Amino acid sequence: MSESNPVFHATTILAVRRNGQTAVAGDGQVTLGATVMKAGARKVRRIYDGKVICGFAGAAADAFALFDRLEARVQEYHGNLVRAAVELTKDWRTDKYLRRLEAMLVAADAEHLLLLSGTGEIIEPDDDLVAIGSGGPYALAAARALVAHTQMSAEEIAREGLRIAAGLCIYTNDQIVVETLP
Repeated sequence: MSESNPVFHATTILAVRRNGQTAVAGDGQVTLGATVMKAGARKVRRIYDGKVICGFAGAAADAFALFDRLEARVQEYHGNLVRAAVELTKDWRTDKYLRRLEAMLVAADAEHLLLLSGTGEIIEPDDDLVAIGSGGPYALAAARALVAHTQMSAEEIAREGLRIAAGLCIYTNDQIVVETLP
């Protein structure tokens, strides 16, 4: 990104799976270069009749494009998140337009927690924690500590992990939205 051509960025998503509950949390900040343009954006959404939760980070327009494509694939494969993610990442790697997108997605259903990376990879974390965006490393570190040292629920960990990240990362705010699956 150059200063003469700034890009809108939507940042920081944290997903936590614990004791049969999955929570995906996102902050509300959208920046254009070094300027906060929006504080209350909603970067976590439900699809497929609420059975799949997605969160996105990166260039806002690119993230929405990928989100829409994932939603179409989940519909096409009747809620099979893994199959939909595989097909989306195949497209991501082979389509000239998609390869230029600067975004990442987190997607979760009752059985899976997936990271769809900007290089067309699918990663299912070993520790049932995943974070993306500018504040992702802070949120992930906080979530790992909370999992190791508390009995908090997935939703509580996701919310607190993002709150901690907001105190450290200038591109993350405390306008947090959390969606959960039982």
